[in-house]
Amino acid sequence: MCDITAYLILNGLEEKILENVDIVEETSDGIRLINIFGEQKSIRAKIVRFNNSEKKMTFKPTNAQETISVA
Repeated sequence: MCDITAYLILNGLEEKILENVDIVEETSDGIRLINIFGEQKSIRAKIVRFNNSEKKMTFKPTNAQETISVA
């Protein structure tokens, strides 16, 4: 089972945004994350780091008014 967890850096801290990430897609608005259960989150961010041994992806907002949407 895939157990990659996505985090967003907000105010210098890592905030968990989605667990069990399976698909990462670039969209016109940013990035869409989809997990193994079909849950989706879209973020206006860029990837900062992917560490497979830690099972962790870290993103940084691309603007000051970062929003996360759940589909």
